[in-house]
Amino acid sequence: MKNFGAYKYYLFIETASSLLYSLAFTAMSLYEIRVAGLSPLQLVLVGTTLELSVLLCEVPTGVVADVYSRRLSIIIGFGLIGLGFLLEGLLPFFATILLAQVLWGLGYTFTSGSRQAWLSDEIGEAGANRAFLRANKFSLAGSLAGMLFAILIGSTQVNLPILASGSLFIILACVLSLSMPETGFHPAPMEQRSSLQHVLQTFHLGLRTVRQRPRLMIILGMGLFYGLYSEGFDRLWVKHLLGRFSLPVLFGSSDIAFFGLLRAFSVLLSIAATALVEKRLDTSQPHLIGRLMAVITVGISASILLFAWSPFLGLTLGVYLLVSALRNLVDPLTNAWVNQRLDSDVRATVLSMTGQADAIGQIAGGPLIGLVGNLLSVQAAIGISGLLLMPALPLIAAADRKPPSSAQNPSALSPDN
Repeated sequence: MKNFGAYKYYLFIETASSLLYSLAFTAMSLYEIRVAGLSPLQLVLVGTTLELSVLLCEVPTGVVADVYSRRLSIIIGFGLIGLGFLLEGLLPFFATILLAQVLWGLGYTFTSGSRQAWLSDEIGEAGANRAFLRANKFSLAGSLAGMLFAILIGSTQVNLPILASGSLFIILACVLSLSMPETGFHPAPMEQRSSLQHVLQTFHLGLRTVRQRPRLMIILGMGLFYGLYSEGFDRLWVKHLLGRFSLPVLFGSSDIAFFGLLRAFSVLLSIAATALVEKRLDTSQPHLIGRLMAVITVGISASILLFAWSPFLGLTLGVYLLVSALRNLVDPLTNAWVNQRLDSDVRATVLSMTGQADAIGQIAGGPLIGLVGNLLSVQAAIGISGLLLMPALPLIAAADRKPPSSAQNPSALSPDN
């Protein structure tokens, strides 16, 4: 594998960012429920604000990575994420939490797609596709470390993990600015960098690539349903457990120890699942990815329904672990599915479009699920979330029937045509 240094650097970025995300997220739901006192609708609106920021910024920031620099895009993104986490952890009010979502949502879009595109440029598409699953294991290990760190520093003050994460994200951005390589990417000529026409041209080229590949269009449509179901579950599962069950007190500390260890067990299970898939799945065969995606989709939907209606804490926690393990397989598989035979000059833009499709689904489904939680119950809201994923199945089947080579001749994708 050429440029093995870039491969190892990608593993470092994925591990470090996952650790810092996990450090914040282990405490964030508890912080928003216990300290900020948000209602089910407000919890979901926090997520909707985040996803709206992603929707509005995903493609423009992907174009920045394609036109200017993948490396610069990643550095800017991690810095903004850090600022957003610091704002949320310092000011526990609904309005400031919403503003924090805008900041770190913008930062996320600078890193979404650009990391994968950077690696593909540095080591090639085939090596990158194999690396996505390998990196997922490192990412999960980082998440595990972040959860344990959150338990250690958050038992007395639940906002400390969020503040630590924000500070360390800013430090990570500084480290990358000093040491991250970029040798495979060739930026646009200087005279084109400030040209709005060239930026729009890159976006339209990416859009044309998607339109001329029916399988990519279908995968983006599938992403809508993954977004529809995920927002309600992500924002309400902690509130569901807190309201439905009497949770055990671990180590004499607050609920953060319980939820931190629960997340840690989910990561261990996810690492095992990812290792199994990496060993058995040939990521160069799109139809095999499609079949696995169908199995994962059915498993997630059924498990969320059982999570919502199970009367037993042990069973509820067990299906939560299953949902987490299955969901952690979705992103690397989708990246490998979409990344089949993409041209370098639109790679980050097209990969960013998958995040945009997911964001549209979350924006559309989130407020509805939040209203159900306010008007009926959190249990009913989570149950409906599970059902919203099922329409993705026929789309997965349709994508599985479309070959990645169904685009027109590459010359037809030239901006001059």
